[in-house]
Amino acid sequence: MIHPITKRARSLRKRQTEAESRLWYHLRSRGFYGVKFKRQEPLGPYFVDFVSHERKVIVEVDGSHHAEKTQEEYDQIRTEYLKSMGYKVVRFWNKEIFSSLDGVLERLYHEVFGNEESFDTLGAVNEAL
Repeated sequence: MIHPITKRARSLRKRQTEAESRLWYHLRSRGFYGVKFKRQEPLGPYFVDFVSHERKVIVEVDGSHHAEKTQEEYDQIRTEYLKSMGYKVVRFWNKEIFSSLDGVLERLYHEVFGNEESFDTLGAVNEAL
């Protein structure tokens, strides 16, 4: 018998949005600078879109309904909970992924690595000077 949490995670993965799918293409199989990401991962009472446990970074992809006041309040409570677990939460709007995926990936790089290394738009990682 499949555990209900596993069943829910599988269902969320099958129903990912187009924006999530586009971002996942770059994150999957350690494709983002060797960092392992998982998608639709349960953390406490929540499921997060993408998470790197090794880097303690959560990536959320938000549609327009996240701009509604009640959803903003829920997201804030959720973010505070995830931060209390030691994770950094990075949010991107769907429209950012569609209109500026390179910019999203660059910002994510800086959120994941901070000042450890410099970002090369060709996908190479260079030692910081």
